[in-house]
Amino acid sequence: MFRVLTLVLLPVLAASLTACAPGNGRGEQAVPADDDPRWQMKREQMVRQQLTSGQRDIRDEAVIEAMLKVPRHKFVPLTQRLFAYDDRPLPIGHGQTISQPYVVAFMTEALAPQPGDRVLEIGTGSGYQAAVLAELVKEVWTIEIVEPLADTAAAVLEAQGYENVHVKAGDGYAGWPEQAPFDAIIVTCAPDHVPPALVEQLRDGGRMMIPVGPEHGAQELFMMRKRGDVIERESVLPVRFVPMTGEARD
Repeated sequence: MFRVLTLVLLPVLAASLTACAPGNGRGEQAVPADDDPRWQMKREQMVRQQLTSGQRDIRDEAVIEAMLKVPRHKFVPLTQRLFAYDDRPLPIGHGQTISQPYVVAFMTEALAPQPGDRVLEIGTGSGYQAAVLAELVKEVWTIEIVEPLADTAAAVLEAQGYENVHVKAGDGYAGWPEQAPFDAIIVTCAPDHVPPALVEQLRDGGRMMIPVGPEHGAQELFMMRKRGDVIERESVLPVRFVPMTGEARD
């Protein structure tokens, strides 16, 4: 059995991950081609305005470079592409969302990814978070319970050349035991408790970022560190994520 040691609460800027509507559709602009240089300009603006200025506190240069490089617009539906770099989450179908850029950068930086790390992601969604991690670590293993999303994400990641990302359709509550242990685990959907299998699959000294809380209640993003049979837990951000489904709800 693991003992949970709760550390000091560190409240940070709240982040909502509920879907946002893009507008009424009148006066829509044409979507630029995939290789249009305006997309790079939008990424630069996103980083400058949403991640590194004002109250936004992303400072890790490797994370910033990854956010500048990954083409976020290719990981959202065509109907959402014009809004890909907005400071908000976006719907990606099947009741799921792609997190706002700041939340992706915040969770990535807090996870402290290292070049040699093997990372497990629960909740592939569009594949964007996996792509950002793939720029920073050795391998990413990612699980998505909604099979059509898993298939789409796998296709987009392959098209973008991410050979170090492995996508599986399945219930992330059980993790991916065949590939354990992992140096880090990142969860992008909220269970109401920490799945025991994920703790088991984290190596000694490993880190886990996970939102925990009820679907319609208060949720907290936790940084967890495994040290022998002790799990240190630090609350770092109030959030609103889509719920973890499957066995987590049974």
